[in-house]
Amino acid sequence: MYGMCDAAEKDLYAVLGAGPSDSVQQLRHRYQQLALQYHPDRLGGGSSSEAESGVKKFLEVDAAWRILSDQSTRRQYDLQRRAQELKQDWPVDSTVYLEDMTWDQDEHVYTYSCRCGGGFNVSEGEVDEETQRRHQDDEEEETEEEEHRGVVVCCDTCSLSVCVTWSLHKKVQTLECQ
Repeated sequence: MYGMCDAAEKDLYAVLGAGPSDSVQQLRHRYQQLALQYHPDRLGGGSSSEAESGVKKFLEVDAAWRILSDQSTRRQYDLQRRAQELKQDWPVDSTVYLEDMTWDQDEHVYTYSCRCGGGFNVSEGEVDEETQRRHQDDEEEETEEEEHRGVVVCCDTCSLSVCVTWSLHKKVQTLECQ
């Protein structure tokens, strides 16, 4: 069965012949069609390589359905998928730690200078939203290790982008001190 890491390597929507905007009902319909088509009991007595290929396809379809049928795991998969798309669309030049950015009290934004003279800006709202989302995920998963969170930010002048990252625990402490 696929874990989330394995799922990130394979487009689960493509496995089901569906798209990210499809409803759960549409995904269920595609799953049922493919499960019937590739179910080991329906493959009959074909060649062993054919049967093995069919079983493999059935297991892929079943694993994709298990992740995409549950609202929580689908949301998590979609976030991982989107993060991967962002990495592909904008090659990240470097990682910048939130603690190294300058806090602009008037604008409520963290800033960092780009080598072109422009800047990278992350609003307090973006950081808070991402931190809250991660805390909700942590509550569901009940992990105790220190997590880091980040967002990809493009320069306001050139095409460079950086991944701004922060420790969730430090961010919570920082917010409490302000």
